[in-house]
Amino acid sequence: MSDNGKCEDPRVHDIKTKIRVVPNFPKPGIMFQDITTLLLDPKAFKDTVDLFVERYKGKNISVVAGVEARGFIFGPPIALAIGAKFVPLRKPRKLPGEVIREEYVLEYGTDCLEMHIGAVEAGERALVVDDLIATGGTLCAAMNLLEHVGAEVVECACVIELPDLKSTAIRTIKLFSAGSAIGHLSLAQSKECVKFLLARSYVE
Repeated sequence: MSDNGKCEDPRVHDIKTKIRVVPNFPKPGIMFQDITTLLLDPKAFKDTVDLFVERYKGKNISVVAGVEARGFIFGPPIALAIGAKFVPLRKPRKLPGEVIREEYVLEYGTDCLEMHIGAVEAGERALVVDDLIATGGTLCAAMNLLEHVGAEVVECACVIELPDLKSTAIRTIKLFSAGSAIGHLSLAQSKECVKFLLARSYVE
């Protein structure tokens, strides 16, 4: 049974067990969520992608925007499966040519995302993909970039949530969880966001 009282897809449990938690990496006090162990298991990796594809196929989504860097792992196979283009949202000075940029707040400072001008057109329906949501600042920046050029952000799809970090987000993010309803939550309610994600971060 999931946190929202509905039966959990059996694939979700297997995915959770494949995510390794590495203490004190990359610095003391950080519990790093290592998805490389998930990627080493072809079935679990495929199940992760399939759960998202099942949600978004046939929803008229023409853009899958992947957040650097691990959004580049999950985003392209989802985009191919639903017939959408993949648009990378990158850190500063990684994209050649003209870009638009959006700064955002992290739990330890500030950062920035950039997107190519012309990659997304007004009126397109977009999905934002990342592996993990912590404070929500990165997803908000991604949404702002897409909405700045007139796209409609349908949802944000993440695999993991870090429930113990306080939100820095100042807007509502629409999140997807396999096998559950769709909800609109302010990330100030960070404890509730797990109900709308694929897998909650946990340490045995």
